[in-house]
Amino acid sequence: MATDSPDAPASRDRAVDSATAEGAPGVPHPAFAAYADEPVPQAPVGAPGKDGVLELRFSAAADGTALVSDYATVPFHVSGTLGHDPHPDAETVFVQSPTGGVAQGDRHDVTVAVGPEAVAHVSTGSSTKVQSMDRNYARAETTLSVGAGGHLDYVPEPTILHADARYCRETSLHLAPGATAVLSEVVVPGRLARGERFDFERYFSRVTAESADGRLLEDTAHLAPADGDPTAPGVLGEFAVFGTTFVVAPDRDTAAMSDALHGVVAPGDARAGATELPNGAGVAVRALGDRAETVRATFHDAWNHARQALLDAPAPSGRKY
Repeated sequence: MATDSPDAPASRDRAVDSATAEGAPGVPHPAFAAYADEPVPQAPVGAPGKDGVLELRFSAAADGTALVSDYATVPFHVSGTLGHDPHPDAETVFVQSPTGGVAQGDRHDVTVAVGPEAVAHVSTGSSTKVQSMDRNYARAETTLSVGAGGHLDYVPEPTILHADARYCRETSLHLAPGATAVLSEVVVPGRLARGERFDFERYFSRVTAESADGRLLEDTAHLAPADGDPTAPGVLGEFAVFGTTFVVAPDRDTAAMSDALHGVVAPGDARAGATELPNGAGVAVRALGDRAETVRATFHDAWNHARQALLDAPAPSGRKY
């Protein structure tokens, strides 16, 4: 699924898992291609409730940003907007799910389009739980676009990978001139309180960002504990929870922002640091920790500082009720 511009109607054309070329829309990473041929006896790929679609479109209005259209199918639910953002022109949507989590054979497509000069904050009401699997896999494709002078905060709650989970996630961002975005991803490798730690089968996540001038960044995480120990030195070591926050702001002084964000996150409880992205795209903040709360708190500090620099307003609090 793709959106040509922030003002173009979102497409509901769905692709099938029939090819194996890496990087093509709707096509799984090659490591997941063999899983795609495994039938799901409970409810096959494409059955009602398996193909979730979420589309959100924000536009600038006279009294601030408005959610002008939304479309959601199971497992997504949108109950409206929350006007609690510290930025006077921003709008907030918390995406809800009435299900127990992501199951084998699920295919989820998310499109968020933020119009010119609009400011939007999209998150989830709770963590995304990727359930145990013995057939097929689960995939999520997220397409984000921000119009000229607009801003998007896409900061969902952590993803929890249950034992034997197979999860492939692709996130793409397109920025118009003067647009900015903050994207955050926190991964918990199991139900840690139950002793699960890196018992999932495979996790793949790729984040790309583009502007009118071309590719700004591409960042990939691919973990398969059976193929290599994630706790080895130089990988995650003694830590369990990991994540990245991208501050994508190609028209800003990214060198100064990188230094400032490093100063914000380095003293915290998580093992964290910030680095300038290539192509002057912005800043990447990475963090490792023993608990999701520690990593989330570190990223919130980074988000808060970035928000002040980009929008002259703090980040919203983590309260979701």
